[in-house]
Amino acid sequence: MPLLPGAEPFHQAGGPVGVLLVHGFTGSPQSMRPWAERLAAAGHTVSVPLLPGHGTRWQDMQATRWEDWYAEADRALRELADTCEQVFVCALSMGGSLALRLAARHGDAISGLVLVNPSVRSDNPASVLLPVLRHLVPTLPGVANDIALEGSTEVGYDRVPLHAAWSLGRLWKTVQEELPGIKQPLLLLHSPQDHVVSAANSELVLARISSTDVTELLLERSYHVATLDHDAELIFEASLDFIRRLAPAGAEDVSAENHQG
Repeated sequence: MPLLPGAEPFHQAGGPVGVLLVHGFTGSPQSMRPWAERLAAAGHTVSVPLLPGHGTRWQDMQATRWEDWYAEADRALRELADTCEQVFVCALSMGGSLALRLAARHGDAISGLVLVNPSVRSDNPASVLLPVLRHLVPTLPGVANDIALEGSTEVGYDRVPLHAAWSLGRLWKTVQEELPGIKQPLLLLHSPQDHVVSAANSELVLARISSTDVTELLLERSYHVATLDHDAELIFEASLDFIRRLAPAGAEDVSAENHQG
């Protein structure tokens, strides 16, 4: 099945600091690409995997489950860890749940997390019907493209496949149980005007994790897909500052390159 334009995975080798970027539910690496390119331009080794079932057509996602999406994120993380001295994980929406699970499972192998509008709980009371509804109705209207910036478009599905949506709920439950085991430094950025994920998601993460190094920033001018919205520059710069602070070796590497240039 051919990929949607812009949905291809992205990898760029760089310095000793690796950054894994994980896209959201029914989305694609396209939503993370500008962020990834900015991190790569700063000298970091960057990886944006395409999660299984994404980036083609919604029918391909029906057969996938959260374990499939997590396995691909885990594979990409291990690949970065093999070649980098330190690894950070940046994520959008459902990618935030996958990132949190990676943090719970990999511990000190992850130096820090950057989450944008993380999705870790259901905001729809009707979700309790999913176990039955998914056998009766294949899809519901999509959640992609919640962006305030005129002319900015997210490459994602216009339908939500309900078998996958049911599995997403299982992922949330798993991650919620693992939140207290997460101790890595966290930079959490969220949009007050998000029409996909409520503020209760970020509140839940901040309330339950065990991290002591936590920074929270509001994305006042953006909707859900903030990485492609008005506050994209704020996300990029804040994440670079966060990584520089926690990975001095990477910062030294980049400054040396700049000095030579």
